[in-house]
Amino acid sequence: MSISADHLTGPCESIEAGFMEAYESGTPASAAAELGITTRRLGGGVALAMRHDPTGYWSKALGFGVTEPVTDKLVGELVEHYREHGNDRAVIQIAPALLPADWDEIARRHGLRRGATWVKLGARPEEVGTAPTGLRVGPATAEHARAWAELVLGAFGMPLGPLTEMLIGSFDDPGFHPFGAWDGDRLVGAGNLYVHDGVASLNTGATHPGFRGRGAQSALIGVRAAKARELGCPWIFTETGLPAEGTNNPSLDNMRRLGLRDLYHRDNWIWDR
Repeated sequence: MSISADHLTGPCESIEAGFMEAYESGTPASAAAELGITTRRLGGGVALAMRHDPTGYWSKALGFGVTEPVTDKLVGELVEHYREHGNDRAVIQIAPALLPADWDEIARRHGLRRGATWVKLGARPEEVGTAPTGLRVGPATAEHARAWAELVLGAFGMPLGPLTEMLIGSFDDPGFHPFGAWDGDRLVGAGNLYVHDGVASLNTGATHPGFRGRGAQSALIGVRAAKARELGCPWIFTETGLPAEGTNNPSLDNMRRLGLRDLYHRDNWIWDR
């Protein structure tokens, strides 16, 4: 089911840029130096550079077109930012409604190529349902931070080390509200909620491979939406990959089943040195 995204595109893009910047800018100094993190605000969005990213995921530019138009000059500045900071690759993410009419020419001029497509979803928190699970689900606190971070990285196939310290750092940011799912005393599921200026984002949902299919992520969606409602957020947003034709994305299925609705599809635009 689709809903009109016209008035939601801005907050949907801005909150994603906000939590991505918060993760990277909140990284402890030693880990940030090891990863080569640089964050820069320009053109109403944020350019995140991680020179020594072991995953290829964390160097991205997003949040553009909301308060200032996307222009050829802006894209040139983004590309130059990544060149200056030694990145070999970065992803530029801009909502389709915020792209200029000459975007194809701009992309060609700066050597951008179309990559994977993401689905952006949203709902009012009270529209998001709950899901039963035999696991215990609730807030994750500082005592869980390392296990929580290691679970998230392991579930996404990302290495431990300085990225672990980056995720642990989010526990000190009042904008983040981390949650977990436990089988007895063992943490087996994780998810984060980020709230800024009354807008909420579901992000960083992960389940240990041995415990998938037991309802952890659906339950974590429900409790995070309830927290967003408690905090007075009128909207909650999230994103995940659009599956290839003939395949499915379980995360997307869970989101839709719990009441989050498709807003729009957004292409990744990849820059390679």
